[in-house]
Amino acid sequence: MEAKIYKKLIAKRFSHDFKSSVEVVEVPIPEPTGNEVLIRNQFAGVNGGFDTLLCRGEVPFASLIPPFDVGVEAVGEVVDVGENVSDFKVGDTVQTIARGGGYREYQAVDSKLAFKVRESRPEVLTLMPTGVSALVALEQVGEMKSNEVVLVTAAAGGTGHIAVQLAKLAGNHVIGTCGSETKAELLRELGCDRIINYRQENLHQVLKQEYPNGINLIFECVGKDVFDTCVDNLAVGGRLVVVGFISEYAKQPEQVTQPRIYQQLFWKGASVRGFLMPHYSPYLAEASDRLSNLFYSDKLKVAVDPTQFLGIESIPSAVEYLLSGQNCGKVIVTY
Repeated sequence: MEAKIYKKLIAKRFSHDFKSSVEVVEVPIPEPTGNEVLIRNQFAGVNGGFDTLLCRGEVPFASLIPPFDVGVEAVGEVVDVGENVSDFKVGDTVQTIARGGGYREYQAVDSKLAFKVRESRPEVLTLMPTGVSALVALEQVGEMKSNEVVLVTAAAGGTGHIAVQLAKLAGNHVIGTCGSETKAELLRELGCDRIINYRQENLHQVLKQEYPNGINLIFECVGKDVFDTCVDNLAVGGRLVVVGFISEYAKQPEQVTQPRIYQQLFWKGASVRGFLMPHYSPYLAEASDRLSNLFYSDKLKVAVDPTQFLGIESIPSAVEYLLSGQNCGKVIVTY
């Protein structure tokens, strides 16, 4: 291997602003130990919400002290293997989803944390962990059935556009919210039954008028007023799954003074449930295999945002781009 050093992004300090928290550093390329594989990352997925919360020190299950590595999912090529590794060889294409492995040009990881994939392409990063999160959240937390009304907010985003398709494949009527005609066009291609562009229509009015019996399952990614509207429009026995709250990731949480929501839930027998993939890791392998089969059999479309972000230095801009809500599909960084 000719290169001796590589670039990675670290969180040097806690900050409410991702860009001011991180810094590009150059470090020696490691040699894999006995059970490790050395991977040259080629693509990394951007998770603006998690990235921002992590750099604020607001992820409860990660007690980190700066400096620490950032980034999660990456796909790349094995360039070296440890002496005890028998199930990987140089040239294999692999994906990793360990925290700290994404925003770097090289990574040495335990071979048990690498997954062989068919090819190195950005779409792979939409399947796992993004698509897996959508599948597990809908089925395990949302208890998705058939012949129900399902609402997906931020439906043209990396997670949302997968959730729309999975809900359709399960035989449901699917409503998707978005904020542009480009995103609406993607949702039409995915078979979304009712598209609500919140810049042109009032979400609450549409739901009340067109769905007077309420929504059975809500896959909620936005937060703030959208969350309030979703709670207001739950059906009897409805389930709202909190997958994220992108409207507040880049800002201080909004202070709310209004009646509590338990009466809205109590009389309908409805529920609000939180989803976080690390709590559902036993479902990861099966969900990943199922999504991969759907993708390669052309039953699942994967949308990758066309905006190019090249190199480690572009990552802060990619995070800001995602948090701005401009993306249509998964945001990817290319190395």
